[in-house]
Amino acid sequence: MSASMSDDVKAEPNLTPLLDVVFQLITFFMLVINFSKDTYVQGIRLPVAGSARPVEGAQAVEDRLVLNIDSKGRLHFDNKIIGAEEAMKEIGIQAEVARLSARRSKLNIAPGDQLPTTIVIRGDSQLKFSFLNRYINACQINGFHKFDFKAMNNGPESGGGR
Repeated sequence: MSASMSDDVKAEPNLTPLLDVVFQLITFFMLVINFSKDTYVQGIRLPVAGSARPVEGAQAVEDRLVLNIDSKGRLHFDNKIIGAEEAMKEIGIQAEVARLSARRSKLNIAPGDQLPTTIVIRGDSQLKFSFLNRYINACQINGFHKFDFKAMNNGPESGGGR
């Protein structure tokens, strides 16, 4: 039974599980990050309103669907330009997505109930009201009843807020 003191036992930790967890966390945060700036189409010239103000507080974090409507009444959605008829179908699809999301959040929403999603309408300043009205009606038929309309404020304190 001869043991030498020179044969030290070295305990090296296994870092593989730690690295796996770190990579999974990075992947998770990349997937859930809010790319809300990507939903704003820069080519749309918003109307100017003296009372326009930025979104604050709880409104900034609630569930939103942004509709970018150009001067010809076409919807800019998911990096595509969609005509009016296809846009109405897309609004219906987004309503179903909102219903599924609400069920996942354990909200009891019946098929005819109002959806908690806020529709953010960014309409071009040259957009005819008849086009805007069609989009609003399509949203209401599909269960959306909360709306925000985006405009620019030309006041000095606003900084041209979009």
